[in-house]
Parts: sequence; structure tokens; C-alpha cells
Amino acid sequence: MVNAGRAPGAIVFVDTGVLLAADDAFDPDRQAQARAWLQALWLRRAGRVSTQVLNDYYVTVTQTFAMPAGDARAKLRRLQLWQPWQIDHQTVETAWGVEARFGLRYWDALIVASAAQSGANHVVSTTLAHQQHIDGVTILNPFLTTPAELGLG
Repeated sequence: MVNAGRAPGAIVFVDTGVLLAADDAFDPDRQAQARAWLQALWLRRAGRVSTQVLNDYYVTVTQTFAMPAGDARAKLRRLQLWQPWQIDHQTVETAWGVEARFGLRYWDALIVASAAQSGANHVVSTTLAHQQHIDGVTILNPFLTTPAELGLG
């Protein structure tokens, strides 16, 4: 049974870089594209993240973007609705396998492993290879494709 308001099969894991791009006014075009992805995922209830993404986002926006901690915490509380995947032993084991088989850096392999285990079939990422397929997960660069192309528009 498909949840109301969600595109069938379209569960999308969001990497930290997309969340950061949505907050980065330095590049308005990239910011608009990242925000379009996030808005589509909110509307379709199709977004997922992990505790790794949330922690990385918090540290980066408070230290690099100088976002007030209270504002960053408010955003993280909202993202809790995306059922953050809790990194556990099985996720780490899976990430090690992805790291070894695909030559990804560990942190990126952990993103892919978390996405797969959270039920996502896509990852939107600014750093992973666009359209690469890893363990049932397809990587999408949010600046090379749109939510509508995934049926989320």
C-alpha cells in the first residue's frame, strides 16, 4: 500500500550537501534547485536522511555558515519527520562492503548503506557519481536532474 501523497516507489535519501546547498545563498541557482528537491520530497513524503547526515549538517551550518545553533536545531527537529536512519552495526558492515566493492570513501559508503537500509531507492548527492547504481540505490545529482524527472514534480 502506497502512502497518500507519495509517489509510488520514490523514496529519496538526501545527502548533507543538498541540505547545505538549500541554505547557501552564495549560489542562488544551486540553492533554488536544492530547495526544489526538498520541497518535492516534503510534499510527497518521500525524503529520508540518517543520523550521519543530520550531525554533519548541524556541525557545518553552525561552524561554516555561522547559522545560529537554535535555527539549526529547529531544522533538524523538522527533519526528524523523515525517519532518520540510525547507524547500527549492520549499516557499518554494509558500508564496508560498499567501500571495498565500489571504491567509495567510507563516509560516502555509509550514506549509500543507510539509504539502502532505510528503504530508499535513490540518493540525491552533490558528491557521488550521477546515475551510479549501488546495491539497488541510484545516485542522482540534484543539479543534473529534477524531481519531476523522478515522478516527484
